[in-house]
Amino acid sequence: MPLNLFGNKFSPKKTPPRRAQSLSNLHLDSTASQAEFGLDCNNVKLNLGGNEVMFEDGMWIQENTKGGGASHYEVTRLRKQNQQLLEENNLLKLKMDILLDMLAETSAVSNLHDNELKQLRNRSNR
Repeated sequence: MPLNLFGNKFSPKKTPPRRAQSLSNLHLDSTASQAEFGLDCNNVKLNLGGNEVMFEDGMWIQENTKGGGASHYEVTRLRKQNQQLLEENNLLKLKMDILLDMLAETSAVSNLHDNELKQLRNRSNR
């Protein structure tokens, strides 16, 4: 009686070796790969709930809105304007503080002169 009851029926055959993949497409520059594969990764746009967003410079930027929101460019413009107004406001507060200090100094000097004038009048009347 043979030792192997099943024989070679269930032993798998060796698969033939695969051919090497061509690596020529890895050496393409960006314009050649774009022409080859037709990919334009710079203009990825999505429409989510009526809001269109675009991937630009590593950030998702909102293009237009239908829900009353502002676009990314409008928000950027408003932030710049807000920053300028804050700086102008701080400058005006500083100028007002300086003017109040000058007014206080002038009032103190004026009161000092009035007191001296009163003392001189009292001395001259005696």
